[in-house]
Amino acid sequence: AMASDAAEGFSTLKRCLGVLRDAKNDSEQFAALLLVTKAVKAGELDAKTRRQIFDAIGFTFPNRLLTSRQPPAGCPQDTFRALGLTLLACFCTDPELANHSQILNKIPTFNDILVSPCNPDSTSMIDDVYQCLSAVLATARGPRELVTKGTVSALCQAYLNGSYGSDRALTLLLGLLAIAEARCWQKDAPHLLAVLSKLSKDFLKAEDMTKFELCEVLPHFIPLSPPLTQDSQGCECFHRLYKGLANILGSKLSQSQRDPALKLAACLVQACGSEWIPAESAGSKFLALLVNLACVEVRLTLEEPDPFEVEGKKEVVTACYVLIEMGIQECLREEKPLLEEVQKMQLMRIMEEAFGAVIFYLRQVKQEELQDPFIFASVRVLGAWMAEETASLKQEICELLPFLVCYAKKLFKEGSSAGSLPQPELVSTEGSGLPQDALRFLLPGFCHLTAEERPRDILISEGAPALLYEYFLCQWEVLTSQPGSPAPLTSTEMSLQTACGIFLNLVVTAPDLIRRDKTFSSLMELLLKALPLLTQKDHLVLAANIATLGLMMARILASSTVLQEAQSAKDFFRAAIRFLSQAHTVQADPGGEGLAVAVSPAYVNAWPDVHELWFLGMQALASSITLFPWLPQAVLQAQWLENLLELLTRVSPASVDFELITAFQGVLVELARASQPCRDIILSHHGEEWANLYGMAALEQCLSEQ
Repeated sequence: AMASDAAEGFSTLKRCLGVLRDAKNDSEQFAALLLVTKAVKAGELDAKTRRQIFDAIGFTFPNRLLTSRQPPAGCPQDTFRALGLTLLACFCTDPELANHSQILNKIPTFNDILVSPCNPDSTSMIDDVYQCLSAVLATARGPRELVTKGTVSALCQAYLNGSYGSDRALTLLLGLLAIAEARCWQKDAPHLLAVLSKLSKDFLKAEDMTKFELCEVLPHFIPLSPPLTQDSQGCECFHRLYKGLANILGSKLSQSQRDPALKLAACLVQACGSEWIPAESAGSKFLALLVNLACVEVRLTLEEPDPFEVEGKKEVVTACYVLIEMGIQECLREEKPLLEEVQKMQLMRIMEEAFGAVIFYLRQVKQEELQDPFIFASVRVLGAWMAEETASLKQEICELLPFLVCYAKKLFKEGSSAGSLPQPELVSTEGSGLPQDALRFLLPGFCHLTAEERPRDILISEGAPALLYEYFLCQWEVLTSQPGSPAPLTSTEMSLQTACGIFLNLVVTAPDLIRRDKTFSSLMELLLKALPLLTQKDHLVLAANIATLGLMMARILASSTVLQEAQSAKDFFRAAIRFLSQAHTVQADPGGEGLAVAVSPAYVNAWPDVHELWFLGMQALASSITLFPWLPQAVLQAQWLENLLELLTRVSPASVDFELITAFQGVLVELARASQPCRDIILSHHGEEWANLYGMAALEQCLSEQ
């Protein structure tokens, strides 16, 4: 009987479609249309029939219905609009039609209906609007069109009004934020913040399972950018979330209740570090509890890993990694610390146990599992620990190093073969699917480890130097491909600086490796070309690293083919001399009436990061003077010698500290020995007199010799 009814219904529908096609006037069309929309609303149409309706009607007739203001006699005001929306909702079930410009240009109409007062007769219209918007969201162009045409603010208002369908408004907002978070916040921050404010109030007040359901929803409304802690309303939201989480995590919870709370806390940490936790006794206890719970979760999951159990816990353990990384930073924080010293010591011990579990887990990883994002998250958090805590778990980390190098190499090679370089942080990578850069997070730890014999030998034997050179080259290409000067320090520039630190450790501790491994000849060639291209004003710390590394390597590779290429070597040394020579200037002595030596204004901000490199570079330059016969001439051409001598004759000797005197003397002695013109210039500036004044005994003796 049901089959017979359905067949009769479809027969009627086909007749109606024929009438729609052949109708002579609006009343005939309207009568047929009522039957069509009745069939559409029954929801019993297959895709083929829906397409037949579209072919019969097209967009022209629904468009007329949406713009018609005069309803048929005896019908509600919105009758035509309601019929038009029902037809559009029917069409939108076809993804091709949902992506059509005739649907997309109706988005403002859909928005208006959502924010208009709702009466009992218009609920079906609202259902149809949500169906249309959901279909548009699922298309390729849809999310961008929805954001551009104001749907975010309409959905926010619909949710905040609490009118019919507000739960669907929230669901659609979650979908939009998942796809285009940055664009949503950029265009509609005040509306989204109002939703976050309501959600945070509900979260704080809730005393039932709603609280844990909101833990799942809230992370979607906490953007990574812009930081909401800079906004008073955002700060209020975060304080409510802090209090709500403190209530939850301070109670006895089941796993299903604790996991969403930990994930929400991790989301807040990713958005604004520990700024959302108040700097008071209760705040420090909460922070310690948070990190403690995260460490316990990591140990429970990873110490005796059951593959099926770990699979189901990866998301919450990844959230725990974020909380632990915050714990590391807070334990090292000296300025306005949230934690007391006793708390720091306790947390460091607890975190050490958690990292023991992470290492144990990583040692079980099979080759076919290396693409798992959870492995990347585990390596990343271990990198954060290795970067700061160098004494603990040393044996375990040494045993894991072959895996870490292999893993970093695999990800880097896959990224290179895909032809996609890691992007600077200033460039949005939303939805770009770039390969993950494990080395970026391992470099600081490797820098510490290359200073010690056993881990250094393991890294060398596993091929780390060649991998680091390839990575350095790749990062350099990224940096030089970006026009202009990036204002904040990008991850690319930081990675280059840290890689220089690793290479410097190898130069100092393993000079034989530098001589025999062709990797370092290639690196030397790259450094010779790189330094002259760097603008010191924009990249002073990186320039200091490259200059010092290049000077140190040049001493070892002086006879190599790459340094016999006179022009590139000369260009490098000129750039290095420029870096070294411009670091100091003369200023009024703050403690007296005369003049004193001071760090140049351009170097002041970076001096804490570059002063050790500067002194090392001065030593390396002094050692290089006898190895490159043309180097004294380069110093003369730069007029550094005259400027340095003038500086020393003008300032009070008491204003120049012993370390600086030693650095200057080292270069001056080598120049006086290697070059008669340099010696003559020093003597013409009364060199013997001020060498005596400054206690430069080696220079004084050198100048007195015939």
